[in-house]
Amino acid sequence: MLVHDFFVTASDGTEVSLKEYEDKVLLIVNTASKCGFTPQYKGLRDLHERFKDRGFAVLSFPCNQFGHQEPGSDAEIQSFCQLNYDVTFPVFSKVEVNGPDTHPLYQHLKKSATGIFNTEPIKWNFTKFLVSRDGNVLKRYAPAVSPESIANDIEQALENEI
Repeated sequence: MLVHDFFVTASDGTEVSLKEYEDKVLLIVNTASKCGFTPQYKGLRDLHERFKDRGFAVLSFPCNQFGHQEPGSDAEIQSFCQLNYDVTFPVFSKVEVNGPDTHPLYQHLKKSATGIFNTEPIKWNFTKFLVSRDGNVLKRYAPAVSPESIANDIEQALENEI
C-alpha cells in the first residue's frame, strides 16, 4: 500500500482521499496544542510555505494520546492553529496513532518507518514522516527533531534523490 491509498477525515467531518496529494512530497505529523513541542507549528508552517510551490505539503493530525495535550474539539484545534501559528497547511480531525483504534494511515506509517530500535509505536507528539511523491514512506523523525532540520531531506525528496 501507499500513503495515497488512505482516506482521512477533515476537521469539518468530510472524508478526504490522500490521492489528492499524489505527486506531492508530504510531511505527516501527529500534533498537539498543549505540548512542549507545539511551537514546531511555526517551523512546519515555514516549511510548508517554503516548498509548497514545488509540490510539498505538511499534513497535521492532532492526537490526544500523549499526556492529554490535545483535549479540544476539531473546531477548537483549527482556531488555535490559526490564531497562534497562522497555519496554512491542512489540520485534519483528531486521530489515534497507537493502540487498538490506531488510524489505518498511522498503522501503515509505523510499519513503513520504524522508530528507534525498530519499534513501531509513536513515542510522543510531533513525530514526523516524510513521504515521497509516489506515496512511499521515506523517513521517520523523532518529536525533538525540528522542522527546520528536515529541510534538506525535503529538498532531496523534491528532487527525487532520497
